Amino acid sequence: MTDNVAIITGASRGLGRSLARGLVDAGWRLVIDARGAPELAAAAAELGAGPSADSGTAVRALAGDITDPAHRAALVAAADDWGGANLLVNNAGILGPSPQPALADYPLDALRQVYEVNVLAQLALTQAALPALRARSGAVVMVTSDAAVEPYEGWGGYGSAKAALEQAGAILAAEEPAVRVWRVDPGDLRTRMHQEAFPDEDISDRPLPDTVVPAFLTLLAAFPASGRIRLADL
Repeated sequence: MTDNVAIITGASRGLGRSLARGLVDAGWRLVIDARGAPELAAAAAELGAGPSADSGTAVRALAGDITDPAHRAALVAAADDWGGANLLVNNAGILGPSPQPALADYPLDALRQVYEVNVLAQLALTQAALPALRARSGAVVMVTSDAAVEPYEGWGGYGSAKAALEQAGAILAAEEPAVRVWRVDPGDLRTRMHQEAFPDEDISDRPLPDTVVPAFLTLLAAFPASGRIRLADL
């Protein structure tokens, strides 16, 4: 599997970091990113890409913001150095204000930022990676949420952004028959973002992100048609 190359955004913690570990263990080469350089460096070191790693390391870590066109180009270029990505995991995202406000009170400037990060930047990175993904008959993962399909009170900003991302993914699948486009719902997980969504609650009953990695690897092995995937179903 050493020919497999993935770009994973938001890989310094949570689901992104767990997926990165699973893919490295399965023999993939990775380009990973996150906005926080120290956290990303720690994740890269854990994955074997720290300062002591040899030149043949399987992980390249690039700190930056996916809303920055230069950063997106750098991610794709790093994957192209290995022959091009055949998997893009659009995992990076932001929650928005915490606690989550009702739509009647949602600050529009904050909502624009939620859409910028969770929808537009994801699409922009996908556009940049598509030439390699087409050439390698690869796959795009849009990490989504049940909030994209269920009208949860207080989730109007994040949920509507995820709904927009899902519809973009569905249309992309219809337009790009050479590429699999999966809208992947990982379920409720014990992550920092999930805790921010419920700042006054104990979320220790939620499973850790590592628990869904086997299902994600099953998805890659099965390589089903484009569509919406609940990892719990795998």
